[in-house]
Amino acid sequence: MGNNTLSLFGGAEKWSGDEWTSSDDRVRGGKSQSYLDISTSGCVARFHGDLDIKTLGGAGFASQRTTGESRQWDLSAYDGIKIVVDRSDGKHYTFNIKDELLPRNPENGREQSSISYEYDFQIPENATLSKSSTLSVPWSAFKATYRGKEKEDAAKLNMGSIKRFGIMMRSFFGEQEGAFSLQIESISAIQIDTNADSTELDIEDNSIIAGAKNDKSLTGKIHQDSTSVPATRDNKIHGRTETHDRSMLKTSLLTLLGLSAIVLLVVRFPGAPAAGWATIVSCARKASL
Repeated sequence: MGNNTLSLFGGAEKWSGDEWTSSDDRVRGGKSQSYLDISTSGCVARFHGDLDIKTLGGAGFASQRTTGESRQWDLSAYDGIKIVVDRSDGKHYTFNIKDELLPRNPENGREQSSISYEYDFQIPENATLSKSSTLSVPWSAFKATYRGKEKEDAAKLNMGSIKRFGIMMRSFFGEQEGAFSLQIESISAIQIDTNADSTELDIEDNSIIAGAKNDKSLTGKIHQDSTSVPATRDNKIHGRTETHDRSMLKTSLLTLLGLSAIVLLVVRFPGAPAAGWATIVSCARKASL
């Protein structure tokens, strides 16, 4: 299928501030603000700002989107989007795509609302302390929404005519607010192996494949619903390890107590057979489990 990666922003295509503009809840009377700061080298873009949810009664959003109304990307030869995150604050973000832009409202000059295809995600803060994290999202994981609400009867995303990309911070119905910061190395179109054996955030290379075949195995969450979308490794790795460690510790302590009991009983009653005491202690240990 040819080249399996197409750099869109960052990577082989340096970030440019001219390609992005803010789209915040101020258009609806809110006070949220967002910015996209580009590093001197053009290798990293920092999406940051402040999410205000009090002004609009628990709602609120701050976002950056690509500029221009005539731009178009043909991504039909690719399977999805790859986002490489350099540093995360652990909050929930939304990546969105549009394949249609409606004419501006002639009365007020504002852009009319159209369907967005969105994917919500969370990269744990500690996952990016030592190296970047990679999120690979197939087209099927993007959810059609209209003004923030899921639209189940919407047409499928037209990958051959992408008109806009955006990154958003929103309240998720009052769940988060305040300062936010997400540093992104690159955004690319990629071919994805959706038959991969794992959808976990890999400990070695910090990569996530969202929506791969065995995503039901995740206890750390890769969301594709209308609330929030965490994609974490810590919940699964830590949960599994801590449970296993507690079990091993309990078994070791009980074994040690059993052996100590046998020694004390043999010393106290030297004439009794050790095998008998061992049987009694073993039964008592099993009962305590």
